[in-house]
Amino acid sequence: MSRTPKDPELARRLSRRNVLGVAAGATAATLLGGATARATVPQAAPGQGKGRPVLPPGRLGIQLYSLRDKVSTLGFAPVFAELEKYGYDEIEFAGYTQGSAGAITLAQLKRLARDHGLNPIGSHVGYYDDNNPGAYTFAQNLTKVLDEAEALGLKHIGTASGPFRYGSTVDGWKRAADDFNTYGAAARKRGMKFYQHNHAEEFSFATDKPGVRLYDVLLAETDPDLVYLEMDIYWAFCAQFRFGKRVDGTPAPFNAIDYVLKQPERYPLFHVKDGTRDDSVRDGYTMTDVGDGDIDYKNFLSRVTTGTHPQGLGSARPGETPLGRTYHHWQTEHDNPVESFAFARKSSEHLHSLRSGRCGD
Repeated sequence: MSRTPKDPELARRLSRRNVLGVAAGATAATLLGGATARATVPQAAPGQGKGRPVLPPGRLGIQLYSLRDKVSTLGFAPVFAELEKYGYDEIEFAGYTQGSAGAITLAQLKRLARDHGLNPIGSHVGYYDDNNPGAYTFAQNLTKVLDEAEALGLKHIGTASGPFRYGSTVDGWKRAADDFNTYGAAARKRGMKFYQHNHAEEFSFATDKPGVRLYDVLLAETDPDLVYLEMDIYWAFCAQFRFGKRVDGTPAPFNAIDYVLKQPERYPLFHVKDGTRDDSVRDGYTMTDVGDGDIDYKNFLSRVTTGTHPQGLGSARPGETPLGRTYHHWQTEHDNPVESFAFARKSSEHLHSLRSGRCGD
């Protein structure tokens, strides 16, 4: 299968990277304010194999919430410059202001991203604030939310709020699904996709029907042509730990990736977070930098992008097909990194180092 991007904008950005000497997967030797070093393509880490990269070209992004400290104190320009050096292709917004770093217009923000070869792919906005009619949310100010997303040229506009506006009952989630269908229809008219980002609680059970998983209600009651999902892989793994049993203690195991493989087109975006397994804590994992934890991203990305296992060709499970899916967008994230630039750099290096094939092949 050809690895040449079919998206003209993606091809332009990758070409620009090559001209700058910052190929996808580049790593910076120093952080902001240090000496400048020529970026190099990271080699596969020991034990990662020597096959093809499992990360599709031009599809690595970062949720800017992870860098909110740097955006607030330095502004978007220095942050985008660092991300370009680290080999990022895309950004997902968590607000369009710079805090103490000064004001910026949407037009300036869009141009700044383009100047650094970064594609603004999506944004997180609140779902509702029923006590504040002026709130910047889908429920209270849908037109303004979509106007600003359109001004930035976003292809996706979504929320990280859970569908709990009307409670945790099946009917409550059906009402929330109706809301989402409305937002999705409005976004579609603007050429965008509306999406919802999960935490662990979306996989819990309905309070009125404890045998029904709420996430299944969301999927069933939303129109797949209007409402899309951004799977936060870390929180989905936490949900597997927390909600693998019903309230009465009977087993109800699930595997988050099965949702994706059943409807891969409904998951255009992913949050790539890592965690160290710890059965003594509520979520079963403690968050860490991507590559430092126990979530097998080589396997996850391989199965999503190709429908096969990373160990080699022909290993697809029943119902999986090696389709060569390169249309997903992978956003690294850490809610509270120790050092946010270091997190961004390490995460890019790790994901670009992952290769298909058995270790040592």
